Formats: sequence, structure tokens, C-alpha cells
Amino acid sequence: MKRVKLLFVRGLEVFFVDRDKAIKQIEDIGVRGTRFPLIIYGPEGCGKTALLRQAAVLLNDMEYHVIYINPVEGVLDRALWCSPTIRDIVEEILRAIGGSIYKLVEAVLRITDLVLRRFRRARIALLLDDVFQALGLDRVEVYVKSLLNLIEYPPMEYENIVVMVTSSEGLSRSRIGRHRWARITAIWNMDRAGFEELYNQLSGDKPSIDDVWLYTGGNPSMLAQLYEAHWSVVKVVDQLIRERRLSYFMKTLSRREQELLYEAVEDPDTLWIHLEDPRAQKLLNRLIEMNMVVELWDRSEDAWIDIPPPEKDLSIGVGRYIAWQTPLHREAIRKVLLSSSV
Repeated sequence: MKRVKLLFVRGLEVFFVDRDKAIKQIEDIGVRGTRFPLIIYGPEGCGKTALLRQAAVLLNDMEYHVIYINPVEGVLDRALWCSPTIRDIVEEILRAIGGSIYKLVEAVLRITDLVLRRFRRARIALLLDDVFQALGLDRVEVYVKSLLNLIEYPPMEYENIVVMVTSSEGLSRSRIGRHRWARITAIWNMDRAGFEELYNQLSGDKPSIDDVWLYTGGNPSMLAQLYEAHWSVVKVVDQLIRERRLSYFMKTLSRREQELLYEAVEDPDTLWIHLEDPRAQKLLNRLIEMNMVVELWDRSEDAWIDIPPPEKDLSIGVGRYIAWQTPLHREAIRKVLLSSSV
């Protein structure tokens, strides 16, 4: 299988590496199709986009008509990819909607209809990357139900269909989960061996892999941010503080919520242990909404795409039930907590 090249930082491309288990899982999915839309949650920057782009190549090689959409990319060349067999259909729809990638998320059902009418008993794959942000939380459930309807009641008979949707927006999980409209799975940051393969593609002076692993926890996006910041942890942490408005966030917390946050910096499972406390519930929901922490569930193979996170590894901020998205997210909270207590 051809390994895709991915934009790592401006001016630097890297090859897709590792995720061998995930690729095998997607190959198996390609053989049998998806009975329900497959929703894949994971931390921001953990590699969901890279995996879907590689999946597009794999499924195209399996003779699927593939459409990949990522509305948050902004640039059309990176936001949209489709099999050559259906390029004219996609371009026709794009012209009809004025080239809007956001409207294309809604129009994907129309594209599917046209593909199935042209190619009888076709194989079709819809790979929808971070589309929930474009839709808005209030429209997520209806959209997922429409994808299920496409699988169950297609406009024309198909041979096989694959529908995969990725998201880092954790609050939508509870909304989708209260219906039986999708299969919900998760993906984690890269494991140590795969992350080292990516690290080795970067030239020049750099910290040791041991240090970089403890900074990032295997998150490729955090590796890219460190690389762009000339390996300055302080710069990346300060950028997180600004982007997530963490100083403002801290001022909105009660004393008890700040105490819980202090404990969660050392062990994120604190938030789970105290979940009967409404203040802990509120704090956990806010941290999930801000994409600072992730709620984990069982580590069984069918619940995860690729390798699940370790059972517990506090050195990189992973608890049994709750994990910081990366160690750098944890350090940003730690820094704001310490500055607010001065």
C-alpha cells in the first residue's frame, strides 16, 4: 500500500507511519462495510486526519468510490479528496453550492445518490473528518441519523458502503450515544514506537526522543508545534494558554473547582472519583468542551481503532478513566494554576 505524504509544518512533508493495526482494521471494514456509521473520537492532533487520508488511498485501491471531506482545513486541496471515478460528480456539486466546503458536508448525501445511480451496485466510502465542528452540536444527531438512513435505505442498491466520521469534539458523544444510530469508537495518540518513526523523519538538532515523548505523549500535532517553536516547551504552553483562554477560565472557577483541578494535574482520575460532586461534573464537562481532557472507557479491542492508551501512565497524563489530551495541555493548566495562586 502506498504511504501518503502529509503536511507536517509549512514547507515540510512527512510520510504516514505506523498505525499498522488501524490500517488492518480499516481493510477489514472495507471487506464487510459498515452496518452503522463508525464514529471515531480522539484527542486533537492525534492523527485522525492522517489515518483517514491513508484510509482513502486504501479504500480506493479496494475499488471503492471514495469521498474525503475535512471542512476545518480551509484550503480546498486539503479539505477534499475523491476517487478519480467520481471527480466530475463532486465538481458538479461544488459548482452548485458555490465551492463551499461547509455546504459540501450537507451535500455528501446528494453526491452518494448520484454515484449510486451512475454505478449500479457500487462500493462507496464516505470519510468525514471533523465535520461535527462545521455542523454545530445541535445538528449532530440529525446528521448521524441521515448517514444511517443512507446505509439502511439507499436510493439505489449498493455492493458495499463504508461511512467513517472522526471528531475531537467530545460533548457530541453523549448525544449520539443515547441513540442506536452509530458505532462509537476511539483512537489515541501514537504509541511510542510509531511516534519515534515520525520523530526520526525530522532533521536538525532536537531534544531526545525520551524528552519529546514526555512533552507530547505521542501526539503528532504537539510534535509539530514544538518543532515550529524550535523545541521551546514554554512557547507551546503559552500558546495553549492564549488559545484556550485558560487565564480567563481559571477566574471563573470556584475554590473547590480549583482544588479539584490541582489534584487532576497530578492524576486526572480525580475528576472521575469525585463525579458525584456536581462541581466535579461541571469541571469535567468544561474541560472536555475545551478539548483539554478526554473521557476514556474500556481498553477492549473492539472499542478502539489502533492501539488503546496505556491502562494508566501518569508520566504522560493518562488515567484509567480520564486523560489529559497531551502532557502539554496538563502543563498549561499547571502554569495557570500556579500563576493564579501567587
